[in-house]
Amino acid sequence: MWRLAVKDPSSWDQTAKVWKGFEKAYELLGHEQSVWAVIAIDPSQFLTGSADNTIKLWHQNKAVKTFTGHTQAVRGLALIPEIGFASCANDGTIRVWTMEGDIVHILSGHTSFVYSLAVTSRGDIISGGEDRTVRIWRDGECVQSIVHPAISVWAVSTLPNTDIVTGCSDGLVRVFSRVEERWASDEEVRNFEVDVAAHAVPAPTVGGVKVNTLPGMDALITPGLKSGDVKMINNRGVGEVYQWDGIRHKWEKVGNLTDAPGTSNKQTFEGKQYDYVFDVDIQEGAPSLKLPYNITENPYTAAQRFLERNDLPMHFLDQVVSFIQKSAESVTLGSSATAPSDPFTGASRYQASQGAPASSGDFMDPFTGASRYRVPSVSSLPAPLSTAEPWSGASRPANNAAAAASPQTQSAAKLPVHTPHLFLQANIPAMQAKLHQFNDLLRQEISASSAALYNRDLSYLDDMFSFLTKISATPPTQPNFPVTPNHIEVLIHLLIKWPSAQRFPVLDLSRLIIAHAPESYAEPEFTTRFFNALFEGAEWSQPWTPLPLPKFRETNILLLFRALANAFKDDSTIGDGAWIKLIFEKIQQAPYAAFTKPQTRMTLSTIYFNMSCRGVREQLDPGLRSALLALVLSVLQNETEDAETAYRALVALGNIVYAAKQFNSPLQPTQESSARAVLNTLPATFAADVRVRNLSQDILALL
Repeated sequence: MWRLAVKDPSSWDQTAKVWKGFEKAYELLGHEQSVWAVIAIDPSQFLTGSADNTIKLWHQNKAVKTFTGHTQAVRGLALIPEIGFASCANDGTIRVWTMEGDIVHILSGHTSFVYSLAVTSRGDIISGGEDRTVRIWRDGECVQSIVHPAISVWAVSTLPNTDIVTGCSDGLVRVFSRVEERWASDEEVRNFEVDVAAHAVPAPTVGGVKVNTLPGMDALITPGLKSGDVKMINNRGVGEVYQWDGIRHKWEKVGNLTDAPGTSNKQTFEGKQYDYVFDVDIQEGAPSLKLPYNITENPYTAAQRFLERNDLPMHFLDQVVSFIQKSAESVTLGSSATAPSDPFTGASRYQASQGAPASSGDFMDPFTGASRYRVPSVSSLPAPLSTAEPWSGASRPANNAAAAASPQTQSAAKLPVHTPHLFLQANIPAMQAKLHQFNDLLRQEISASSAALYNRDLSYLDDMFSFLTKISATPPTQPNFPVTPNHIEVLIHLLIKWPSAQRFPVLDLSRLIIAHAPESYAEPEFTTRFFNALFEGAEWSQPWTPLPLPKFRETNILLLFRALANAFKDDSTIGDGAWIKLIFEKIQQAPYAAFTKPQTRMTLSTIYFNMSCRGVREQLDPGLRSALLALVLSVLQNETEDAETAYRALVALGNIVYAAKQFNSPLQPTQESSARAVLNTLPATFAADVRVRNLSQDILALL
C-alpha cells in the first residue's frame, strides 16, 4: 500500500514524503515554503499545496506541473472525480481545477481563511474556515451555509452516506445530514441554534455600521438572494445578525452585532489596525520599538513576532508575553478570548498555558534563530539602536532584557547616537541546509548544473559556516582558520550565477560574513567586486516597474540592505571611501517608491543611521557627508507612511548636524535650508509620534 505523508503535520522543511511499507519511497522537493496539504491521486501521482501559494502535481518524485492562482497559502486539497481537484487557501477562495491546469470555478463566499475541503459522493464540495461556517457548493454556487458556535471550523469530512462531519475550535465534532431520519432531536437542534445565536459577531465582520441605522425586524420578510446572505437588523435597539438559509428558506439568527475589541480606539501600525500598539523603550534616549497586539491573538504569537522583527533574542519571549498580558485589557470575543487557533499558522486565538507554541505565518523571518529557514518576510524591523550619554562620547549598548520586560513611554534619542545597529542573529544550520538543498537541485538540472558548486568550492562554502558557527557560539570560540578571498569568490559566483529566487540564503550568508569577517574582502578592488555582486544578486539593474516588485526580489533587496548595514560596524575600514561611494551611487539609482514595504525602507534608513554613527566618531570626507545627507533628506522628504523609517533617518540627520558642529565643519547654506524645511514639516506628517516632534526640535536647535 502506498501512502502520502509529510515529515510532520505542517512540513516546515518544505517537502512531502511518500512512504511504502513504512520506508521512504520518494521525497518531493520543489516548494519554496511549508507544505500544508497533500493528497494521493494514485500510487504514483500526488498533489501538494504549499505556503508558497502554489500546488504541484508529482509523478513519483518529479514535479510535472505547478498550479498558480491562489494569492495566499494553500490549506486544503480534495479530488473531484471526472473533473480534477479543488483547493482552498488563506485568500478565502476555493478553486476547482482540471489536472491540465484549467480553472473550472472560483468559489467566493468565505470571509476569512478556508482551512479544509471534502467532496461528497454526489459531487458537492464542502468547505470550512475561520469565518465559523461550513459551506456546501454545487455547480459553482453556495447552496447552504452552516454557521457554527465556534470561532473556527478547522476540518470537514464526508461519510459514505453523504453526511458531513465538522471539527471546530470549541473541541466538538458535529455530524450534519440531509436525511431527516438521522437528524438530532428537536431539543438538540434548538440548543445548537441557541448557541449559534448567542455568539457575538464583531461589527467589522459585517460592515461595522451603527445599530440605529439598521432596518427593523420587518426587513426579514424579504427573502435572501442566495444561501449565506447576511442581513443586520435593529431589534429594539439591539443589533442582530441574520443569515439566509436557502434550504430551509428562512432567515436564521447567527449572532448579535458588537463592536470588535478596541474598535473605538484602534491604532494603526504598518497600515494595519490593532487594539494596542505599545511603545517599547530599549533604553533611555534610544528609539522606541513598536509592539502591535490584538486582544484576540495569542500573546506568544505577538511576542515572538515582535522579537523576530526587531532581531531580539528569543529568550526574552516569556518577559514580553508577561508584559502583554499585564498591559492589555481583558476583552472577550465569542465564547472565550482563549479559544484555540488555527493549529498550523498560530494566526488566531490560542492561549498557551505555558511555553510558547511554534508560531508561523505565510512568511517567517528565519534570521532570528527560528527552527526553520525559508524565504524571509519583508516584515522584520531593525533591532534596537544603542545610545550615548547626552552630548558626550560615552556610548553604552541597548539593554534588551530591560526593554522586553519593562516597555516605557516613548522618548526621542539623545544626540549623538554612536553605536550602529548590526543584523547578527541567524539560524546558521538551517541556512547551510537551505544552500545545500538549492545546490543539489541545480546539480540535477542539466541547464543549470554549471551554476552549482562542486568539490573545492563546496568545501569553501562549508568552511564559512564552520567559521560562523564558532564565532557565533555562546561563548564564542576562535575559528582555527580565517575567511579568505577564495571564500568570497564563492559568494560572488552564487550571487551572479544562481537563479534570482534562490539567492536569498546567499545574500543572508553574505550579511554574516560582512559582519564577522570584513578582512576577507578588505582589498579595495576586491571590495568593489563583492559589493557589485551583492547589488547584482538583488537585480539592482533591472527595471523598477511594475510595482510592487516580485516577492523574491523584495526579499533579496531587504537582505541586501541588511548586509550593507553590517558593513558600517565600529571597526570597519573606510579607506579611500570608494566602496561607500559605490553603495550610495547604487542606492540613488533606485526610486524610493520602489520600496513598497515599510520594513525595507526602515532597513534602508538603518544603513544611513549606521554611516552617520561613523561620522560622529571620525570626520567624514566632505563628498561622503554630502552624499549621505542627500540620501537622508530624500527619505525624510518622501516617507509619509512609516514613522519608524522617518525616525531612524531623523536620528541620522541629527548625527550629521551634531558632527558638523563637533568638527567645526558647518553644512552648506543650501543643505542647511533643506534640513530646516524637512524639520519644520516632518512633525505634522507624523503628528502621532512625539519622538519625531521632539527630535526635530532638538536638531533645529543645533542648526
